[in-house]
Amino acid sequence: MTTVISLGGSIVAPDRPDVPFLRDFSKRIRVYLAGGPERRLIFVVGGGGPAREWQGACRAVAASPTADALDWVGIMATRLNAQLVRAIFERECPHEVIMDPGAVTVFTGRILVAAGWKPGFSTDYDAVMLAERFQADTVVNLSNIAKVYTADPKKDPSAKPIDAIGWDGFRALVGDEWSPGANLPFDPIATKKAASLRLRVVCAAGRDLDNLDAILNGRPFTGTTIGPD
Repeated sequence: MTTVISLGGSIVAPDRPDVPFLRDFSKRIRVYLAGGPERRLIFVVGGGGPAREWQGACRAVAASPTADALDWVGIMATRLNAQLVRAIFERECPHEVIMDPGAVTVFTGRILVAAGWKPGFSTDYDAVMLAERFQADTVVNLSNIAKVYTADPKKDPSAKPIDAIGWDGFRALVGDEWSPGANLPFDPIATKKAASLRLRVVCAAGRDLDNLDAILNGRPFTGTTIGPD
């Protein structure tokens, strides 16, 4: 049983690596893996604070940086964070960090760690590609929000949390265009592919490790489930 976890950079490194979180997270993951040899996890790690800071510096200094240039800056931040996560789980993850989700064919060990791929594609998209390649039916999207809302609650006080939504409804929320550094619960390009594969995506707060245990072990949890219509 393989589960893909899109591990938001905002919880791995909100501005710098969050050592207490990473310590607790690694302990919880090892407890989960001890529950059976069939349990395998794929972590796709985001860029977090470093990606936003470095992209912000590029926008401030460069003369009209291209979307590709900004994407590459963010991708390099994901790769740094992914190397950190892979090093933490080195015993369970003998494979090097995956840079191209379309090229990997072998999953050895209990954990596989991936980072950003190329401009135009977020780590959410990488997670969906890896779910397809390794026959995972669920992607757990861990970020700094507990649920998806009907609108941005920071801008719209009438926004309401969503417990479950179909792919058509979710696509209406996030649109169809991807932009580097966009702050969305799941990126539009990944959304389109996940819908075509009829995947189940769970969006939940990454720092709530009791809740993550519940998700991984099939118990009731707090979050938003996005699934086939």
